[in-house]
Amino acid sequence: MSTPFYLTTPIYYVNDRPHLGHAYTTIVADTMTRYRRLAGDDVWMLTGTDEHGEKIAQAAAKAGMTPQAMADQNSAAFRETWRALGIEYNDYIRTTEDRHKKVVQAVLQKLWDAGEIYLGAYGGHYCFGCERFYTEKEIVDGNCPDHQRPLEWIEEQNYFFKMSKYQPWLIEYVESHPDFIRPERYRNEVLGFLRDPLQDLSISRPKTRLEWGIELPFDDKYVTYVWFDALLNYVSALGGPGDSRFEKFWPHVQHVTAKDIVKPHAIYWPCMLKAAGIPLYQHLNVHGYWKLGGHKISKSVGNLVEALELKEKYGNDAFRYFVLREMAFGLDADFSEEALVGRLNADLANDLGNLVSRATTLIVNLAGGKVPAPDQDAAALEALPSLKQAFEKAAGETERAMDGFAYHRALAALWEFIGAVNRYVDTTQPWALAKQPEGPARLDTVLNALAESLRLLGIVLAPFLPDAAARIRAGVGQHGDPRLAEARWGRIAPGTPVTKVSGLFPRIDEKKAQSPAVKPVGEDAPRIKVEDFGKVELRVAELVSAEPVPKSKKLLKLTVSLGSEQRTLVAGIAEHYAPADLVGKKVVVVANLEPAKLMGVESNGMVLAGSADGTLAVLTVDRDLPAGAKVR
Repeated sequence: MSTPFYLTTPIYYVNDRPHLGHAYTTIVADTMTRYRRLAGDDVWMLTGTDEHGEKIAQAAAKAGMTPQAMADQNSAAFRETWRALGIEYNDYIRTTEDRHKKVVQAVLQKLWDAGEIYLGAYGGHYCFGCERFYTEKEIVDGNCPDHQRPLEWIEEQNYFFKMSKYQPWLIEYVESHPDFIRPERYRNEVLGFLRDPLQDLSISRPKTRLEWGIELPFDDKYVTYVWFDALLNYVSALGGPGDSRFEKFWPHVQHVTAKDIVKPHAIYWPCMLKAAGIPLYQHLNVHGYWKLGGHKISKSVGNLVEALELKEKYGNDAFRYFVLREMAFGLDADFSEEALVGRLNADLANDLGNLVSRATTLIVNLAGGKVPAPDQDAAALEALPSLKQAFEKAAGETERAMDGFAYHRALAALWEFIGAVNRYVDTTQPWALAKQPEGPARLDTVLNALAESLRLLGIVLAPFLPDAAARIRAGVGQHGDPRLAEARWGRIAPGTPVTKVSGLFPRIDEKKAQSPAVKPVGEDAPRIKVEDFGKVELRVAELVSAEPVPKSKKLLKLTVSLGSEQRTLVAGIAEHYAPADLVGKKVVVVANLEPAKLMGVESNGMVLAGSADGTLAVLTVDRDLPAGAKVR
């Protein structure tokens, strides 16, 4: 009988496109659910988007859109990214859906009726990026510790959840359940948070400041605070308590999240569940940050890595393998394209790809493309026990590693077996056996062992390298969905057809592996000669009008005056400037660029801008020069 297994990703905020951090979390969850399906479990994987709150309302206003339109656009971008990355989720929740609002309001009403929520006044240091108040202890040099920007002091009346009353209970629970939060470093971090008095949690925002949210069922002048809305998606996606799907899967729920939202998931969420009478989750599995040039990869610090560009360049499996193998789950990891290419060439092309190519080629060339029956002579079988044991050891270590979300250890174990098979080929030298008078019997045994090894790899690699594993299985005549129960040595049938599998992972020329998707912070630009710079015509331009480009969240269509003429330019500044704020500004433009079409609009020039730490500013002149004046 299969065991239910429910795994969730965080629901991603829809103020920007997916990047490497989002992709990694979702690939981690996808790999785990594929592994549990492979093992025969009844799996339910949830992902989705968080669509309410001040950041969405502000970003939508800046783009000249409604919050719902922005949420629709960016939620679709996440869904399309997961499709392109081959993510196999069971459900995709949006916090603007009625099914979610219904559960949120039911839980809020229950807590209000139970006296767990009260109206009170509060003043504190607030980060609009995080949409939360920070205590004095959490503030770093007057800034938000995550966004590294100044906080704002806000005082207002709000509704509060009596979270402080649950502090003793939560401390006892975390201490008595060592694997509730894992890896252990994050459990210790949470216990560190809980050494200080826990404050009650503000769960609302007045409509006078924010209308974009779920209305409180007991006071229509307020909307729900983002965490009390967002966290309940894990419950609402299953229909809530009493729904048959909830009753089936909730007792087996685990969450996957990044370390920046440990506190809401490890402190707010358990207290909310306890107060609502809903059983707690089994495990909170926390991973670290991807870093580039020593900085966390995120939109706010301006060092974005576009996951899809890397996937398109190197292939889905290579991208999956790198992020799963390179990051020790729970710790931070450095991203570089050079490291990705190094892994691809060494592990995938050399170790796995070369093994699959030469093993299938040997069977086709030396056994007529069919798996031979092994010879039963003891001498012919003498090398096999070590190969069988190597697989059993790798499979056991993989299972233990996956129980603890240690993907890098699981892959290291499987690569030990790949290494053992490669050494087996080198030691037995089937090409030489084929030429020896006494060789054919032993050759059949060797080729059978190679086919069996590939069959097993086609099964156990399926969660990690789904496309490559499917090609391996097809190469040794295995069809249908793989099952972990079939990963037992000796089950390949003699006579099974084998075809050559080549080019599984082509080698990459490391000298050419420099992607525009990877933009390290502070990367030096190449020097140019003065005559090259002289080819660029810079002029002062006055902005006459500005409007959003349809179906684009980043582009503005600008009409500029160069004195003697007006031109249309397209600039990617919509996330940083409202159209009305630009009209009348005098900016610097490149006036002699060849025309280019962007989203169907012809652009005749380029507005110059600078950026740092997520802030963008167009270049203006500090004296009133006429439109069309040359910039030297």
